Amino acid sequence: MSDKNFPEVVKEIHLQDDRYGKGAYFFIREALDHTLKTLDQQKKKSKGHVSGVELLEGIRDYALDRFGPMTLTLMDHWNVKKCRDFGDIVFKLVEHGILGRTENDSLDDFEGGYDFQDAFESPFLPETKKPSDNSLN
Repeated sequence: MSDKNFPEVVKEIHLQDDRYGKGAYFFIREALDHTLKTLDQQKKKSKGHVSGVELLEGIRDYALDRFGPMTLTLMDHWNVKKCRDFGDIVFKLVEHGILGRTENDSLDDFEGGYDFQDAFESPFLPETKKPSDNSLN
């Protein structure tokens, strides 16, 4: 990560492209830190690089831990509706020199990912209301 003034960079990004709330950029930075620490503790990573798939998992874990059942509401407030939106935010931070990337990193790494409803709402639903419970009695 860069030593640039992060709040100033977010302000600059937001002036150029206001699709996402400013808070989403701060959240992504925190989620990246969380992901790096988690992977480091699991001894799965070295050199401080995280793939798109690893970051998506870290984002989900961090969001659920930090915001709980309000996660989906907050993502909606920031206009973050799908995993690709996380990728757009990450690559804006790359463009502005806050984050780095390797030649293997691509915005396509964030395509697909997970369904926000399943990822951020289902963990808080009662067992009988979870989408995976399609059994007929």
